Amino acid sequence: MSKAIATGAILGSQYYVKQAEALVEKAISEKGADFAFEFPDTGYFLPQMFAMTGFEVRTLGDMKTALEQHVKPLVTDAPTEALFIPYLGEALDAGMAALFAQEIIMAIRYIYGQEPVKDDSIGLTYHGFISDTILRNLGIQLVDGSMPGYVCIIGAANDDDHALEIARELQQKNILTLMCGNVNGDSMTKQLLRKGVQLGWDTRLVPLGPEVEHAIYALNWAARAGITFGGMKGGDFKKILKYSKDKVFAFAMVLGPLNDRIWTTGAGAINMGFPAIANTDIPVIHPTGVTIYEEVEKELDPKKIVERCIEVRGLKITVSKPPIPVAFGPAFEGERIRKEDMHIEFGGQRTPAFEWLRTAALDKVEDGKVEIVGNDPEGRYQKGG
Repeated sequence: MSKAIATGAILGSQYYVKQAEALVEKAISEKGADFAFEFPDTGYFLPQMFAMTGFEVRTLGDMKTALEQHVKPLVTDAPTEALFIPYLGEALDAGMAALFAQEIIMAIRYIYGQEPVKDDSIGLTYHGFISDTILRNLGIQLVDGSMPGYVCIIGAANDDDHALEIARELQQKNILTLMCGNVNGDSMTKQLLRKGVQLGWDTRLVPLGPEVEHAIYALNWAARAGITFGGMKGGDFKKILKYSKDKVFAFAMVLGPLNDRIWTTGAGAINMGFPAIANTDIPVIHPTGVTIYEEVEKELDPKKIVERCIEVRGLKITVSKPPIPVAFGPAFEGERIRKEDMHIEFGGQRTPAFEWLRTAALDKVEDGKVEIVGNDPEGRYQKGG
């Protein structure tokens, strides 16, 4: 394993564990160790912690116990300049410790009303924690193959147009897209909003939060799959991790430069069998075992990164694309036409109407062209009516 990756994973883990410790101590001093907490609509306490260790975190005091017993023992010192050995085990342990710490951090943020994050500057409330109900509704599609997989995108694309291209390609392939993180304040979420893209479960483009650590919502969602669909129990970590690798076809796409927090989150994802693919020139990890194929890969061509991710994760996707000049796929079924974007609405409960469809040669069809033919439509109808 690359020494740079191992160092980043361990330092990032140390950062998150220290942050979690400080937040837990502050919360206990203000609310007491017996203060109870649970994420919304879940029966799995802190799901990542419960799935991997079987430990039921019900109170702030339990969070402190979890840190001492299950998190801090996984964190080691970063590699020194004088000694170089394969640091795979230590880096993976650090990654799992980081996920545990991130989950505790998010729990504390929920207690103080800081989650889900609301960003008034873009008029968006992020989704936050993914509930058991959503897991059951979409999880079956993930494990039976009707939804071939899901991606957690961390960061921001090269530009808004590239972000749109990535999102549309993932939608056409019926891949669920979860988004978090930022690059100097910009993010995939903001880029898609600037392009007028609708976000949410209906379009399978879901913004989890603006920081790297919001990736825990995607990962602890996956950790529950083995318990919910595989009949496993909390603490059966070997079986759950194998189930994640073999049955939950997830991967991480990292857009933009990587830092210690991203490296350690990626190490946590690799623990679960999920590879990470970046669009920057980074060290790679090609030996297999923990994941099915490569563990860390790079693809510098923005036109090829989605296909490279699919290849590395081992997804088998068959897409039937009709010869039409617009993006097509099940994910587009949930798109709505906003009232402010509507010029005239016919039919329904508003006006009598009928539809008339004509066919034409492909070269006669112009995408985006709308021509209104009739008796003074501008005078008879107002925009938005």
